[in-house]
Amino acid sequence: MASPESTKRFSRGAHLHFDCTAGAAGDMAVGALLDLGVPAEVVTDALDKVGVGGHRLGVRRTVKAGIGATDVTVDTSAAGDAAKAHGHHPYRDIRARIEGADLDAGTRDRALDIFARIARAEASIHQTNIEDVEFHEVGAIDSIVDVVAAAAALAHLEPAAVTATPVAVGHGSVGTSHGRLPVPAPATVAILAEAGAVMEGGGASRELCTPTGAAILASAVTAWAPMPALVPVAVGYGAGDADLPDRPNVMRALLGEPAAGVGQESVYRIEAGVDDMRPELAEAAAEALFSAGAIDVWLTPVIMKKSRPGVQVSALAPEPRLEPCLSALFAETTTIGARYERVTRRVLDRRSEMVETRYGTIPIKIAYASDGQPINAAPEYEACREAARGQGVSVKAVMDAALAAYHR
Repeated sequence: MASPESTKRFSRGAHLHFDCTAGAAGDMAVGALLDLGVPAEVVTDALDKVGVGGHRLGVRRTVKAGIGATDVTVDTSAAGDAAKAHGHHPYRDIRARIEGADLDAGTRDRALDIFARIARAEASIHQTNIEDVEFHEVGAIDSIVDVVAAAAALAHLEPAAVTATPVAVGHGSVGTSHGRLPVPAPATVAILAEAGAVMEGGGASRELCTPTGAAILASAVTAWAPMPALVPVAVGYGAGDADLPDRPNVMRALLGEPAAGVGQESVYRIEAGVDDMRPELAEAAAEALFSAGAIDVWLTPVIMKKSRPGVQVSALAPEPRLEPCLSALFAETTTIGARYERVTRRVLDRRSEMVETRYGTIPIKIAYASDGQPINAAPEYEACREAARGQGVSVKAVMDAALAAYHR
C-alpha cells in the first residue's frame, strides 16, 4: 500500500490503470484507490459534505487468496438517519443532494456523471423517465457512499489518462427485485456498452461486475486498453466480498508516470462539416474550441453534398472537455450535428529550455525519443514573433537564431 505522501507527490498528471480480472464493484474501486494511497480524509470529508456521513465508511485490511487488499464496507444500519428515512430515492433527489453539497467541482462533476450513467441505463431498461429512476433505501445509501467516495478519490488523483483491462463480468443469473436476471445484469451491460468498454466472461458463475462498478469505470476510463509503458509509482488492491476459487477477488489500481517517449493517451476527435457558415466565423470557432479545452483544432476544405464547398472543423479534446467543446462548436458554427470518437495519440516527452540569441532570450521546446535522446527542437512561435516585432526583424530570423543557439 502506497503512502499518502507518494500519491500527493505524483497525483497530478500521472496515468491510472485498472486491472479488472476479478470484475469491478463500487467498494472494490474505492478500496483500490484508498490502498493506492489516497488519504482516507479525502473520502470521508466528501461523504460528510454530501450528508451521508463519513462514519458510514468502514476500511480494513484483508487478504484475498494471498493478496493483501483494502476492504471497504458501508454501514446502512444507522436508525433514524435522514438518508434512510425517506425510503426510496429517485435519481432527481440524489442529483439534487450532490448538486447542493459543498463539494469541490471535480468531485461533484464526477459523482453526477457516475449517477447519470446508472440512471440512463436503468431508465432505458425499464422504459421510465430518467428523473423517476429509483434506488432502494439501502441501495441508495450504499451507492451514494461508493460513488461519492470514488469521485473524491479520482478528483484527488486527477490522472491525465485512465486505462482499464477488459472487465470480467461473470455469467449465470442473479436474484433482483425484478426476479432472476442474467449475468451480467442488464444495467451493467448498458453502462459498459455506452462507454465502449471491453467485457469478458471471466469464467466465474456469479456477478463479478455491478452497475456501480461499471459506472465508476465508465466515467473514469479514457481508453479500454492494456496498460501502456509506465514507471510505476503506487499500486493498490480493493477487495471484493466473495472468495473466488480460481483467483484473488481484487481490483487493482496502478498509478505510474509514462515512460520517456511514450506518452500514450486517449482523447476525443470531434468533427463537423459546414457549408453555410461565413468564412470569418472560422477563427471565432477555433478560438472558442481552444478556450473550451481543445488541445488541437484544425480546418479542412471539403466538398459536401450537392457539390457545395465547405469546411470540416476538427478538434482533439480530453474526455473532461468533450461536452464543453461540443457546446462551443454548436455555439460558434452553423452545424446542427457533430461526430466524435475516442482516438489514441502518442506524445513524445517534451521539455522547454531557454536559449540566448542576439534578439533576446527565446524558449525552445525539445522532444525526446524513448531512449531519452532529443530528436526534435522547435522555438516557441509566440516568443519569436514578439522578439521579431521588438527588434524589427523577421520571425524567421529569430527562429533560425534560436535553433542555432540550441545546436551550439
